[in-house]
Amino acid sequence: MEKRYLFTPGPTPVPPEVLAATAAPIVHHRGPDFRVLYERCLTRLREVFRTESEVLMFAATGTGGFESAIANLTSPGDRALVVSAGSFGERWVAMAKAYGADVDHLRYEWGEAPSPDDVAEHARDAKYVTLVHSETSTGVVVDLQPLAAAAKEAGALVVVDAVSSLGAVPLETDAWGLDVVVTGSQKALMTPPGLALVAVSDAAYAAADGAGAPRFYFDWARTRKAQQAVNAAFTPAVSLVAGLDVALGLILDRGLEAMFAHHLRLGRACREGAKAMGLELFSPDDDRSAVVTAIRAPAGVDADELLLLLRDRHGVTLAPGQGELKGKVFRIGHIGWFDVFDIASALSAVELALTGLDAPIERGVAAARALEAYEDFAAA
Repeated sequence: MEKRYLFTPGPTPVPPEVLAATAAPIVHHRGPDFRVLYERCLTRLREVFRTESEVLMFAATGTGGFESAIANLTSPGDRALVVSAGSFGERWVAMAKAYGADVDHLRYEWGEAPSPDDVAEHARDAKYVTLVHSETSTGVVVDLQPLAAAAKEAGALVVVDAVSSLGAVPLETDAWGLDVVVTGSQKALMTPPGLALVAVSDAAYAAADGAGAPRFYFDWARTRKAQQAVNAAFTPAVSLVAGLDVALGLILDRGLEAMFAHHLRLGRACREGAKAMGLELFSPDDDRSAVVTAIRAPAGVDADELLLLLRDRHGVTLAPGQGELKGKVFRIGHIGWFDVFDIASALSAVELALTGLDAPIERGVAAARALEAYEDFAAA
């Protein structure tokens, strides 16, 4: 069977120990064996989120976590500020409108970084502000702390999409005054898709008490009450929780700061390897871009055609452009269970595929430059 290589920013490859845990015999979710595992997993999540608050767990994707935030914070007519500069920011707009919010959409061009001054101006009468920490459609990781501070200064709650950033780049839930932080299991947390994880502040719980939007499964109060009793409000994804527990152990054993440095180095290696081929970056060429690297397709090359060639001839799966970037960029993910040799392999495959498409690139340099960039950072 041909070997396949996955280099998307989610789902990401899963360590063997985590896969083994998900394949273990099922235990009853109301029994003592699962309660021990569940409690340990919830404790570890607080460490990764860097919060003293409970981290609520839902059997859902990250989008389910987003919906929990909107459902619990919104009454019809509430003003919400949605800040977007890519595909996932715009998802918040549709969701908030579906729950009857009066949405102020502060929209930037895809690839731009939002301004704290703009956020401060637009957040004045908003009940909450949604921010995307890592916009995987563009590769941009924003400087979240000043954006959150501007929203808080205006009196709004701060809701953060950290689906691809948590565990990969620095994020301080409590220290930065973030009220709701949402992530999913399938990205930097190195677990298969299916778990939405939501850290909620006391201020956000208080706002949810008076919110009028309907909710049942995603009700924070119901889930919080159950978890405080080391229970689950509804049947949890038992096997995924077991895998996540192992993945969180791997992350915390290595240390969050070490994980951040590792991802920073992988991002630098990917960018330097792409530039060595003569390719143009779409995502910023700075070390904050440690989640995914977005690269412009060379002139005359359709990025989607390139991705099909990579998959069919080399067994390598990269991520396509989304929305207005479809066919124009391709994206290489480097969060989770990757090392620099994985990134060198992805770049080598891109080099081979572009050569097959007669693209004018520099050959034989990408992998070597990526390895050098990774080691140069370590030496510094």
